[in-house]
Parts: sequence; C-alpha cells; structure tokens
Amino acid sequence: MRMVLGGALAALLALMAAAPASADDMMKKAQQNFKPIPSVVPAVKDNAVTHEKIELGKLLFFDPRLSASEIISCNTCHNLGTGGVDAGPTSVGHGWQKGPRRAPTVYNAVFNVAQFWDGRAADLKAQAKGPVQASVEMNATPDHVIKVLSSMPDYVAQFKKAFPNEANPITFDNFAKAVEAFEATLITPASKFDQYLEGNANALNAQEKAGLGLFLEKGCVACHNGVNIGGQGYFPFGVVENPGSEVLPSADKGRFNVSKTASDEYVFRAAPLRNVALRAPYFHSGQVWSLKQAVGVMGASQLGAKLSDKDEDDIVAFLNALTGELPTIQYPVLPVRTDATPQPSLAR
Repeated sequence: MRMVLGGALAALLALMAAAPASADDMMKKAQQNFKPIPSVVPAVKDNAVTHEKIELGKLLFFDPRLSASEIISCNTCHNLGTGGVDAGPTSVGHGWQKGPRRAPTVYNAVFNVAQFWDGRAADLKAQAKGPVQASVEMNATPDHVIKVLSSMPDYVAQFKKAFPNEANPITFDNFAKAVEAFEATLITPASKFDQYLEGNANALNAQEKAGLGLFLEKGCVACHNGVNIGGQGYFPFGVVENPGSEVLPSADKGRFNVSKTASDEYVFRAAPLRNVALRAPYFHSGQVWSLKQAVGVMGASQLGAKLSDKDEDDIVAFLNALTGELPTIQYPVLPVRTDATPQPSLAR
C-alpha cells in the first residue's frame, strides 16, 4: 500500500465534502464545487478565437496529410464521433506503434489547467504541436507541416485570412493557434447536471441525485471539481491502495517525467469527467472497460472505500448525467494536394 504523505494528504482530506443535509443543501454544495459549461466559446490566452481561425483549424484537425504517413490526423486519436477519443486502450500511431497512454478527450479540453495526463503542455497550442512531432504518433516535423500547407493554394489563402497582418502566415505556431481555436469550440453544454447546477432541481432523477450525494459525501469531489469536473489538479493514483500493475503500469511514473520531483511519481492530472460515459476504456492506461468497474477502482484506490453494488450504480447514473450536447461537426472537404505536396512516408 502506498500512502500520500504530508500536505498532499492533508489537502485531499480537507477537500472531502460532508454529506448534504437536504436537497437544497446538496444543490448548494454542488454549485460551490462545480460550474456549468458555458454556452459560448471561451477565450483562450494569447490567441483570439476568430471565425477564420476556427474554420482553418477544423481543416487542420481532420487533415491526415500533416502526418508523415498521410494516414493519421488529430481526429484519428481524438475522434469526435466517439467522445473525442479513439476506440482502443492506447492509440495506434505511425507504423502501427502503440502509444504509452490512453488518448485524453478533446471535448472540453479548453477548460483543463494543462494538457496531457502529466500536464506537460500548458495549453491547447502546445498540445497541438506534440503529437505531430512524436515518432509514435504522426512522426512529422514542423518543416513537413509547413511544406504540406504551403504546397496547397487553398491553405495559403486560408492562412492569409486567419492571420491577415502577417507577411508569412504559414508557420508552425500559427498551425497550432488555428487548431487551438477550433478545439476551443468543442464544448458540450446543457447536460442534465448543468441544468441542475443552473437551479433546475428536477433535471436529475432520484438515482442521479443519489449518485451526486455519494460523489460529494465520499470525497470524489476532492479531485473532480470545477467546470470540467476534473482536469484542474494533479493527484497520486493509488492514494490508499495500489490499483495493480495493469491499471497502473510501474514504468509510467506520470508527472515525475515532467517535473523530475520524487513526490510526483505516479501523479497524474485528474481526469475530466464530462461525457465520461462516452469514452471507455478508462484511466491513463486504458485497461478498464466498464465505467462501474472504474468507479470501484477509484473508490478503493483513492478513497479506501468499498463501495456497495448500489453505490456504484448510483454514481454511474450521476456520471451519465454529465453527458452534454456535442457540437454538430460536418466533415470538411480538404484542400487539394499539388505536385509540390510532399509524398507519404512509412519509414520510421
């Protein structure tokens, strides 16, 4: 058994909520710990989200020609039709290589404190650059991306529209800004829980309210709070009990790989729970396919609680109420390649 020591444990215990005394108290407690997803596109730091950038970013998000093989796009691993993630435990990238972690969802990612399970990217701009260059993912380079985009007149025109005040708008930084602008639109408001947070006490049924009560009472809210119901802090996986090597592989030390601080071993960004019912399998290792089982693992590993079968069912019911309205995305017709467009390569 691995325990969290000192301030981390004290902070976790301090955040654990007491059982609400009444329905009104529970709503107030929920409103104190969570916020509804806004219905408008949020602003992002150092990047004005314009219509032109959004339209360009959408093309880039779906364009597989930015990868070396010209097979893999952003949407390959962050499939907008399957909850913003792909179907497997870990993503399959260039040359059928398996990635080390489960792909995080792109839906509502704009609300996270940082991107990736270990928080190594400060924002969506930085995140957009990572997979393009990772040899296990798209296996490309900034130079490749610029050559591809510069070779197609439609892209040249789109970049000029999106970045009108720049002499040479096709840059790797601007590629990332356009992708970020599009991803900022991928928000899912109006879930049943959002309606409850906005004051509609009847938005949740009895079982969903029971699950919310348990979520607050048991202490799940300590890590999973805010707009995205998670994604705002870093916590050890296995606070009370190690979940086992399949769920928590010993070779992946999480945030330690970024900070090189011993106390960050097996620390990960708390998973955002918005739309969680849409994106099995679960955890950074992608080894748990049942949401009910995932709830049980978290109860035992993080809270030291043996949840009853009914408790797990009630919490799952609440988690299902976190599914919002996904935006309607029409698959775009991409710019046509030219003789100058780099040809695909499957070489590693």
